[in-house]
This record gives sequence, structure tokens and C-alpha cells, in this order.
Amino acid sequence: MTDGPDQAEIARVRDLLGAARHVACLTGAGISAASGVPTYRGAHTGRTVGGALWDGLRVEDWATPAGYARDPQRVWKWYSDRRVQLGELAPNAGHVALAELEKRLTARGGAFTLATQNIDALHQRAGSVNVLALHGSLLRIRCSVCPYRREVGHEPIAAIPACPDCGARLRPDVVWFGEMLPQDVWTAAADAAGDCDVFLTAGTSAVVYPAAGLVEIAAATGATTVEVNLEPTPASSLVDVALQGPADELLPQLVA
Repeated sequence: MTDGPDQAEIARVRDLLGAARHVACLTGAGISAASGVPTYRGAHTGRTVGGALWDGLRVEDWATPAGYARDPQRVWKWYSDRRVQLGELAPNAGHVALAELEKRLTARGGAFTLATQNIDALHQRAGSVNVLALHGSLLRIRCSVCPYRREVGHEPIAAIPACPDCGARLRPDVVWFGEMLPQDVWTAAADAAGDCDVFLTAGTSAVVYPAAGLVEIAAATGATTVEVNLEPTPASSLVDVALQGPADELLPQLVA
């Protein structure tokens, strides 16, 4: 058991954020856990990914282009079900705090960049504007072949639509295992990490690259780095301030 985060450290981070010109932030599954979104956390054990969301599911079957090609309807339904479930959830205080931080920074002429590994779009629903969705979004679908993509809501879509531009099968607009991150999104995130004076990570295990490398980019260019997570991560020894606790409790304190 710990006594919780050091209040002096919380005050220090609050002052840093209050004086910052540009804050960049990386979030992971931990920030959405309090909203009821299952986390992806779990070790790779052979051909199966453990963790709350992936228990018993083979990566090859559910989260790769090859798996979608083998059984597209089953994979489509699984992601469609996740998308429908998101409509029943709401952003939590952690999401709201980051949206408020962005609002304050932009109001005083500063900048805020939020890169997220999450595909749940809860940051946008909380009011965040400058969001870089590194792993895509469950609320978008795209063509398997051509550049076509479009936003969708939370209503179920039973049958896989055909692309109106080329006729190919549409798919969830998420980054599956073995796929590259969208280059423009990644470049924007890396640029923000290299330009900010405070870099904040929240709710991420810091083991999924290349996203986890953003804190290293920020540290190398002189930014003050802050981590908020339930438990220590590989980034904990690299950051200037490591705060342990739930993101939905700590982030509102940092922004207060």
C-alpha cells in the first residue's frame, strides 16, 4: 500500500501546467477505464493476448488484416458491438480535465496537443479539439483498398458496407497489429512532443511503440515530463515526475 501521490509534487505539476506555453499529452487505455471501457492490458502469451478485452481472443483472428480477410463478418460484428457499447458510456473526469486544460491554454495563446492510443473517441466527446488518434477510431470506417473513410455513430451496422468509391469492403478505421500508424498523425504527435515544454502521459503502460517513444522525444528536447498511472511503467524512471493513482482522480487535481 502507498500513501498516494505527494501533494507537493501535484502542486509542482499544477504550477508547471499553469506556466506552460505548449503542453503535449499521451493517453492510453487507463484513462478510459473509469468510463467502463475495458483495457487492453495484458501480456502476449503465445498466440493469445490476455487482459480484460482480449481474454481468449487470438490476435490473428480479431485484430489483423489477415483475420478480417478470413472471417470478415465475425470481425466486423465484434468491432460493431464495441462501437455500439461506447454509446452507452460517457467521458470521465480525466477526459474532462484534459479538455479544460486545452481550453485554458488556448485562451491564453498557448497550445495543447493530445495524442491518444485509445480508439473510443471519449476525449472528443469530453470537448478536446486537438486530438491525434494514433490508433484510429471505432467511430470511423474506411475502405480496405482506397482512401475512402467516413464517420459513423453508435448505431449497429449489421452488414459490411461496400465502398462507394471503389466497391471494396469497408473495415473499422483502427490500426491493427502489424499495421503502421497513420504517418501524418504520427508526425504531428512527434513534432508536438519535440516542441512542448511540458509532456504529460496518463493511463498508458508505456510499452506499445512507437507511441511510447513520445516521452523519450520530449525528454530529449528538454521538456518537463510527467507520468500519471496506476502503477510504475518503463517510463517511470525516465520522467521528471511520476504520480501513481487513477487518472480520473489525479488529472482534475493537476488542472484545478
